[in-house]
Amino acid sequence: MIARHETSVDKVDIWAQLSAPLPAGVISWRQDGRAVQRDGKYFARFVAYVDANTVRERLDAVVPGEWDLTLELLPTLASDDHDDANCSFKARLQILGVIREDVGTGRDYKSAATDAFKRAAVRYGIAHELYGYEQNWVRVDGDGKYAKPLEDPAESYARRLARIGRGDLSIANEDAGAPETESAPAVTGPLASEEPSCPKCGGRMWDNRLSKRNPKAPDYKCRSRSCDGVIWPARASGATTGGGATNGGTEPVESPMAQYSIDTNEIPF
Repeated sequence: MIARHETSVDKVDIWAQLSAPLPAGVISWRQDGRAVQRDGKYFARFVAYVDANTVRERLDAVVPGEWDLTLELLPTLASDDHDDANCSFKARLQILGVIREDVGTGRDYKSAATDAFKRAAVRYGIAHELYGYEQNWVRVDGDGKYAKPLEDPAESYARRLARIGRGDLSIANEDAGAPETESAPAVTGPLASEEPSCPKCGGRMWDNRLSKRNPKAPDYKCRSRSCDGVIWPARASGATTGGGATNGGTEPVESPMAQYSIDTNEIPF
């Protein structure tokens, strides 16, 4: 019985080691989508990711010889857009008899298989901390999908986190040459002190103010997949709701015009 207890403790320690945060040096950043223009400048959202080799190294270091990966090719997805992912794999990752599965996509077999492997590894906690990263908007040199950042996204993110205490998280202040009077909507997620909680569930919300193309689309959308809470652009003072009552600058909870510019199903890989 003592032996069984020790084995249980050992496994708990193994799971903790697998899910331990990765070193900052192995986390990279890539542009997610096209840049958007704001006051004559271009900004793009960058997301954090890790290479598949980093995941493999973590597995080999914690459970050497005790993990197994099986990949299953799924039917090809038809698409007219060459930039869309059209290959899919299902990854089956087994560690010490525990099995986790997930599906990955990509433009070719290699990228799809890599994506599936990393997604399955996340189910053991490997690189799970990337899900907690806030939105990272960085100024770029143009509006193309692969525009080059004018500064290191990692440094930009670190500086933004350092400003949380001051509440100085506006996009205008990210540019050292911007005048002090210039202002723009905050572009981080709910870490910014002025950002509200979801009016329905009280949870954290995505800030869509910079990236939305339709000015009538919601300013904020709940991050929870099971909640449809949104916050709409503030109405002018004295505006009335559909029932004729004064809105007083507050936003309606729901509307059929909902358009979201951020995919909450996205995984930062």
